[in-house]
Amino acid sequence: MPQSDDGERDRPAEAGDEERGAEQQAAHVGVSGHAALDPRRHRSVREAVVYCVRPTHLRRTLRIALAVGLVLTAINHLDAIVAGQATAATWVKSGLNFVVPFVVSNLGLLSATAGR
Repeated sequence: MPQSDDGERDRPAEAGDEERGAEQQAAHVGVSGHAALDPRRHRSVREAVVYCVRPTHLRRTLRIALAVGLVLTAINHLDAIVAGQATAATWVKSGLNFVVPFVVSNLGLLSATAGR
């Protein structure tokens, strides 16, 4: 019998195979519905972090975070900063303008590797 891509022998389809396949696939997709959170892709958080802090990946994600963070800070808080009216809350929000794109770009990096 020929083998499929996953190494299992092909067999004639049986009733209920499609439903079982959909259930298995749904069970492996994370709570948010993204395959990147599939535990089979990155076996642990540590493995995902090690992948994200590779120098080539870190350079890319930090550049993205810097560029997007600067734009968001300029759009949302530049008037308060220039006027000297920036409060502690303004600075915290400005800092988050850099953290959010960093996290999102790393999730994108991980989701891009999920299909491999």
